[in-house]
Formats: sequence, C-alpha cells, structure tokens
Amino acid sequence: MASNRLACRDCHHIVEPDEDVCPHCGSNTLTEDWAGYVVITHPETSEIAEKMEVEEPGEYALKVR
Repeated sequence: MASNRLACRDCHHIVEPDEDVCPHCGSNTLTEDWAGYVVITHPETSEIAEKMEVEEPGEYALKVR
C-alpha cells in the first residue's frame, strides 16, 4: 500500500493518486486523510464487508476523515 493513495469519502474505496473520481462509486470526494486498510475478496461471506456495507471486492480504507 502506497501512502500517497487516496480514499473515497463516500465508499472508502482506495484509488490511485492520479485519479480524480472514484471508479467504484463515481464520487469526486477523494482524500489522503485515511487510516487502516482492508482487502475484501468475497464480500458476500465477509462480516467486515457487511459492517462496512461493501458489496464489491476491492481495497478499502477503514477510517476516512
């Protein structure tokens, strides 16, 4: 995980620093101010995905400010 990656404030999806829009939800509210990192591979069977309301596999920030 590169420290300069961004997190979407809306869906917590991790995106590359050169992106202006979250490819996951389409939001443009991206931030460098995030903490924690989780990779969800099978959201349909993941308790963490359920708590985070994640329905798609991917990389997510646990806390976004």
